[in-house]
Amino acid sequence: MIEAIQLKINGMTCAACAQASERAVKKLPGVAEAAVNFGTEKLFIKFDPEALDLGAIKAAVAKAGYEAVDDIQEKQVTIPVGGMTCASCSAAVERALKKAPGVLSASVNLATEKAQVSYDPGKVRLSELKDAIRKAGYEALAIDTAVAVDAHKAAKEREVRVLWTKFAVSAVFAVPLLYVAMGAMLGWPLPAAINAMNYPLRYALLEILLVLPIIAAGHRFYVVGFRALLHRSPNMDSLIAMGSSAAILYSLYSVAGIATGDFRAVDNLYFETAGLIITLILLGKSLEAVSKGRTSDSIKKLMGLQPKTATVLHEGREQELPIEEVEAGDIVLVRPGEKIPVDGEVLEGRSAVDESMLTGESIPVEKGPGDKVVGASLNKNGSLTFRATKVGADTVLSRIIRLVEDAQGSKAPIAQMADIVSGYFVPIVFVIALLSAGLWLLLGHGPVFALKVFVAVLTIACPCALGLATPTAIMVGTGKGAEYGVLIKSGAALETAHRLDTIVFDKTGTLTKGQPELTDLRPAGGISEAELLGLAASAEKASEHPLGEAIVKAAEGRSLVLEVAKDFAAAPGQGISATVGGRAVLLGNLKYLLGSGVGFAQGEAAAGEAADALAAAGKTPMHVAVDGRYAGLIAVADVVKESSPRAVAALHALGLEVAMITGDSRATALAIAREVGIDRVLAEVLPQDKAAEVKKLQAEGRKVAMVGDGINDAPALAQSDVGIAIGSGTDVAMESAQIVLMRSDLMDVPTAIKLSKNVIRNIKQNLFWAFGYNVLGIPVAAGLLYAFGGPLLNPIIAAAAMSLSSVSVLTNALRLRRFKPL
Repeated sequence: MIEAIQLKINGMTCAACAQASERAVKKLPGVAEAAVNFGTEKLFIKFDPEALDLGAIKAAVAKAGYEAVDDIQEKQVTIPVGGMTCASCSAAVERALKKAPGVLSASVNLATEKAQVSYDPGKVRLSELKDAIRKAGYEALAIDTAVAVDAHKAAKEREVRVLWTKFAVSAVFAVPLLYVAMGAMLGWPLPAAINAMNYPLRYALLEILLVLPIIAAGHRFYVVGFRALLHRSPNMDSLIAMGSSAAILYSLYSVAGIATGDFRAVDNLYFETAGLIITLILLGKSLEAVSKGRTSDSIKKLMGLQPKTATVLHEGREQELPIEEVEAGDIVLVRPGEKIPVDGEVLEGRSAVDESMLTGESIPVEKGPGDKVVGASLNKNGSLTFRATKVGADTVLSRIIRLVEDAQGSKAPIAQMADIVSGYFVPIVFVIALLSAGLWLLLGHGPVFALKVFVAVLTIACPCALGLATPTAIMVGTGKGAEYGVLIKSGAALETAHRLDTIVFDKTGTLTKGQPELTDLRPAGGISEAELLGLAASAEKASEHPLGEAIVKAAEGRSLVLEVAKDFAAAPGQGISATVGGRAVLLGNLKYLLGSGVGFAQGEAAAGEAADALAAAGKTPMHVAVDGRYAGLIAVADVVKESSPRAVAALHALGLEVAMITGDSRATALAIAREVGIDRVLAEVLPQDKAAEVKKLQAEGRKVAMVGDGINDAPALAQSDVGIAIGSGTDVAMESAQIVLMRSDLMDVPTAIKLSKNVIRNIKQNLFWAFGYNVLGIPVAAGLLYAFGGPLLNPIIAAAAMSLSSVSVLTNALRLRRFKPL
């Protein structure tokens, strides 16, 4: 028998590496065929598994100097899960998914009722993942890749309606049941025909008739609860089912006693306890469903922004198409007052576009030919014709929604303890209930007393509060952040952000506008201003550096004719060199020119002093040399953003130290720092060294956030504890960051920090309540107060407390909806 597998080979740098690893594998006994593809870095091998095993293949590759690892084609899917009622349910589904072969990771969120699964499609199919969920006793719902906010909203509203209906039905019968059960004891008037003393059997049968509709309304607790017990993964429904069933079964035993002539058994009927437990739990579940619906309001708002249709121009005719049918390359027409359906580039027309729903920027942005437009933004006063560039899941709005959903589905490290406790919670409660009841029986109390303790312990325990404490706060917090243009990618980033003590800003394009202007032109050595500027601009035209663009823009503004530069070379953080009209031009800092052997007619000291004076004023000086001789000095200034000083002041108010990192000279950096209010300046840092500077700060024991926007900021963003990318920046920076600011307003940085502090404080409050409630409630239900002369907790009161515990956690999380940005 021949087996074929594929392995990934790490460590190869050329085709020779591929050949070496291939030769090493081909030498092994039992190998029928082996081929290493350097382009894909993969080994395809056919071998006899009886003569050779996978470990030997990996060892042969390792001996050749490379690493062979399993070729996992990771796929991610989000599966809506029905039937979960508490943290034990979500833990059971998570366990079932993780046991499936090929599953790399699985995370089940009780609040969103979704399972996020990363899996190898070569080892397990999606249908098998769904089967694993069903076998665990839950329902794997349809996976809808489209944004179906209306269907989702309707389903949630229907769920809330059904719960309220069930509560109403149970309440209608629970009230008379309570009246009949307690009436005789409390002296309430009752018809003689159902008097417990005169007609005990009739009285008992009436209670059975009243409790049956309540059991029917709460039948789901029994179906789900006992099914979970059979699967050996008991949940909150199991506690309710066991507690109320114990009361019902004992009451039915008493009814049998009444029927056989033991009329004293009428005192041992507890149908009203079971009925009220179910009624109160249904009330709690109804309130919980309403509250859970509100936690995802922000994501629903985002999902509802997208228009349903688009006007597409096809062969000169207008066609109104559903948004799903628009393809990249289509020409789309948007009239005044309409929403832009997809992302694109304007071809014709001019208009002001309101992008506030995505960025929070209140001022409409002028758009014309060549400008990019974003789907879901509002076209204000002119018609626009644009070419669709990104549609469906690739649009900015879809990416934002996906990012927020991923964040809402993620788990913060702070939740780990709650997850661990939730996994063992229900079995432990069962044990406590049995031990408590057994202990009271041993101490001489009757079965009725023990039953009350057993039922009270089962009904007061609440794993729901533990399971909802973290995800609900993260859902509301990340959703609220998205409303204000602050996209937090994960719960871990949210938690880390609240512990930050140092914020490092990149200067160019972050603290400053990134659009510097030419401020000074000082020729030397007999060269004119026009010639100096013309040569410098011609050399810089091949550069993409913003300072170079300012010089080119200034030359074009003076109508200077720029020549084509040859032999262009850039030394990052130092300067550039090029040949312009046959003349060798150097442009950069003094060290760069000295290192290139430039001669100074008036001495380099004078040139250095002139540059220092400009730098002290916050300008960036650049020395110019032509044909090996010093030719003058050019200064460029990058204007500080209006929001920068306010943002730094706000961060100081939050107790954070603020640093600035830049490749500029120290004098230039200090001038900017004074203007903005920066505490610490890291100047003359080469782009590749930014990450190392962040690492140095971390070595001091600091929790560091890096704020940047450029490609050269990406390593520093990745190195920092929390990377914060500005939305106007590059995709590379945004991919490397854990928090993305959709606007260029730096006030969003303190807003993100404040939001994280509020969310983590809310989570701690929720966890304190959830743990505290159970730690205090369960011993009281077990009879701790009674043992010291206090009262015994009534199971009905226990059920009411349990219902309110999860609702209180949700209500506390919903307070985050009142969060306002700084």
